[in-house]
Amino acid sequence: MKSVRPKKNLGQHFLKDLSVARAIADTVDACPDLPLLEVGPGMGVLTQYLLTKGRALKVAEIDFESVEYLRRNFPQLEEHIIEDDFLKMHLENVFAGRSFVLTGNYPYNISSQIFFKMLDYRHLIPCCTGMIQKEVAERLAAAPGCKAYGILSVLVQLWYDVEYLFTVEPGVFNPPPKVKSAVIRMTRNEHETCGCDERLLRRVVKTAFNQRRKMMRGSLKPLFAQLDAERGCTRDHSAFLAQPLLTSRPEQLSVADFVALTNAVQAEMQ
Repeated sequence: MKSVRPKKNLGQHFLKDLSVARAIADTVDACPDLPLLEVGPGMGVLTQYLLTKGRALKVAEIDFESVEYLRRNFPQLEEHIIEDDFLKMHLENVFAGRSFVLTGNYPYNISSQIFFKMLDYRHLIPCCTGMIQKEVAERLAAAPGCKAYGILSVLVQLWYDVEYLFTVEPGVFNPPPKVKSAVIRMTRNEHETCGCDERLLRRVVKTAFNQRRKMMRGSLKPLFAQLDAERGCTRDHSAFLAQPLLTSRPEQLSVADFVALTNAVQAEMQ
């Protein structure tokens, strides 16, 4: 049977090691009884093991060549293949509003975007597993004080417990990527609210890490300028910026610190 040609523009690196595929499929066992949505199934190397889980399974694939391959080789998926760009999908429609597990050997060129979309649908995704670049996996799981700790760390860990499960070498892919990969699992924590204005939190976190070499007081100055401009006023924030916490660099602040800081910024602007 003709294979699918990996396409660089889609970030495709097809897994060919069946033992790794089986191990990735087994990561969904931590969240039993929920249906599964696989992103980027390609030629179904992971899909074949997900099908053995006895759960409802749908796959989202944008590559028409992969879709045709799946139809030929996995006829049981015929009514469950979603030919669409995952980043544009309305996930509430996938399982008629029911929660599901998100999994896959994620396209490397959009992996971070996939997880930001997961955050937008966190009420529907209690568990997310799969394989990504090792560097991104390290960012997701990083603790404060680590070089890898950044925007993705804070925003994901606010809502999910992240497990770095194992590393995968380049040689198990076709074509081999230039970087190592890793398998992760993210499980929703018990937080129902983030404890602050979430949109402002995202701005604070992104502003801080976009200038991560600066102390927080330096990186927050332009944010205050933006907030003042949006409110049509100019205020002196020097007293706020002088507080001891803001002598830290962003990677030194915990998720709870960023939540507290966001509340303090909001109070400062009132």
